[in-house]
Amino acid sequence: MIDPLTSIGRLAGAGLEAQSARLRIVAENLANAQSTGSTQGADPYSRKTILFESKFDAALGAERVRVDAIVNDDDTPFRIEYDPGHPAADADGNVKLPNVNMLMEMADMREATRSYEANLQMMKQARSMVSMTIDLLRGS
Repeated sequence: MIDPLTSIGRLAGAGLEAQSARLRIVAENLANAQSTGSTQGADPYSRKTILFESKFDAALGAERVRVDAIVNDDDTPFRIEYDPGHPAADADGNVKLPNVNMLMEMADMREATRSYEANLQMMKQARSMVSMTIDLLRGS
């Protein structure tokens, strides 16, 4: 079993890693928000989402979060826009656009950023507590 201050750092590190992956997926969705298919009637970019799982870590004596899977959002339909001159337009002139909702991505990014900052703050506090403990031991 690891001491509590070290386990705090490892738990916060796992949280930082998970939120970092989440931010990378949000950035990928935003970058591909206008990516259509390359051929006539082809499907465009499909929004990705990230799934987390918590797994018990016996060494830490606590549950750690980790990325379980990155999946395509198949439930949200593609947007359809009439643009007969587009290379990806079907026979009726409709183009399928990605199912990325910019507002939803921005909200997800904000939530991931706040979670990242909370984990970072937890790591800073653990470091500060370790430093204070070392200072106390030096003084005695």
